[in-house]
Amino acid sequence: MSEPIDGRMLIGGELVESRTSNWLESVNPATEEVIGRVPAAGPEDVNAAVDAALGAFDAWAGLSMTERAHALRGYARRLQEEGKRILDIEVRDTGNTIAKLRHDVASAVRGIEYFAGLGTELKGETIPASADALHYSVRQPYGVVGRIVAFNHPILFAAKFGAPLMAGNCVVIKPSEQSPLSATVLAEIVRETLPPGVVNIVTGDGAGAGVPLVRHPLVKRISFIGSVPTGMAIQRAAAEVAVKHVSLELGGKNPMIVFPDADPDEVASNAVAGMNFGWMGQSCGSMSRILLPDSLYDAVLERVVAKAEAIVQGDPAKEESGAGPMNSRAQYEKALAYIQAGIEDGARLVAGGARPEGPGFERGYWLRPTVFADVTPQMRIFREEIFGPVMSLVRYRDVDEAMRLANDVDYGLTASIWTNDLSLAMRAARDVRAGYVWVNGVSRHFLGTGFGGFKNSGVGREECFDEMLSYTETKTVHVRV
Repeated sequence: MSEPIDGRMLIGGELVESRTSNWLESVNPATEEVIGRVPAAGPEDVNAAVDAALGAFDAWAGLSMTERAHALRGYARRLQEEGKRILDIEVRDTGNTIAKLRHDVASAVRGIEYFAGLGTELKGETIPASADALHYSVRQPYGVVGRIVAFNHPILFAAKFGAPLMAGNCVVIKPSEQSPLSATVLAEIVRETLPPGVVNIVTGDGAGAGVPLVRHPLVKRISFIGSVPTGMAIQRAAAEVAVKHVSLELGGKNPMIVFPDADPDEVASNAVAGMNFGWMGQSCGSMSRILLPDSLYDAVLERVVAKAEAIVQGDPAKEESGAGPMNSRAQYEKALAYIQAGIEDGARLVAGGARPEGPGFERGYWLRPTVFADVTPQMRIFREEIFGPVMSLVRYRDVDEAMRLANDVDYGLTASIWTNDLSLAMRAARDVRAGYVWVNGVSRHFLGTGFGGFKNSGVGREECFDEMLSYTETKTVHVRV
């Protein structure tokens, strides 16, 4: 068993404890054993982090794009070198399977390198607005950016700050209190590779660290990845203090829209893959609603149940494990409550729904991959994000009904469309109210294409050039000649 981690925050280039002298313990969700602790930041710590970022801002913003890119690439190299250490920590801290988590550090590094190469594209414009003046615009950084990130991809979300930094901002990051341990390694890497104060990391819960960061009057730009209720609370809290630019990447109740010409084997395989059982469904882009025509319903249902029941669940550190535990007791109990709600509302439980049997599952937040059949739009498991391993299969009669069902929720993050009919695919892609759509695919992200949602699934886009633009303000200048 590895030694418990005694983490520190990063403020102004120094690894520090909290001024509160309080700590947050982190638990291995597979065993419920304490595996480490991080400082529980309070408002004074957040103020110190913002002050450090402000103190570093002029020098960082004064660097050339080439100099910023060079610094970020050095940081990315160290992050990659520490990949194995981070992976070992995150498997124990999140419950996500090692086979899935292995890609997170590599994805973070690719994102940093992508934005490092885009700096010189932060261009303004010249505008022929009059004959006797030069009219032009420039893009300038906000100053201090606050980033609050989710528990399901801790290092990926915390480490990918290439966009705000290349735009010239300095950053204060608050990792999730549910899986904070990899952030302590990130703090060490940042301290080695970037100037003091350019990136600061404060650990703690929402009340102690999150709210003070959101409400800090000198933090004009905030980005958040997490749940819809928390995103709405952030918007309210920010607006009570100042006018702020808030971007939100929130949850989803994502439809997989299957048309009659699709192959049932391919559909079933991708439905199970798209549900992200390797993260126990704790992924905002998961395909949790499978919309099926009558002609394919029984065939796909049979295959989905077989594939879900065949998932090997066990120690997330083992390569053969296809699913681990849920991240926390709160997420586990929430998923169980929704399973009970599905049964009460009349859905048919056809796979999972309970703790796996056998040795090794006596403790921890274990739940079998779960599938419901005969789900209807009135049911809570159809309408509400569970953020757990619960998939719903839904019947429809015709294309119009399929699209109504797809759009009949408050979310609009991702959608997947399955058909070989190009015209039908294009129509469905146009009409579905979602920000990221796959046709005959699921789950993959493509760097350079904007990821984000419609409706309550968020505002703003990430993983693309627009993300970097969003960390700048436009200044227009008029010079009379």
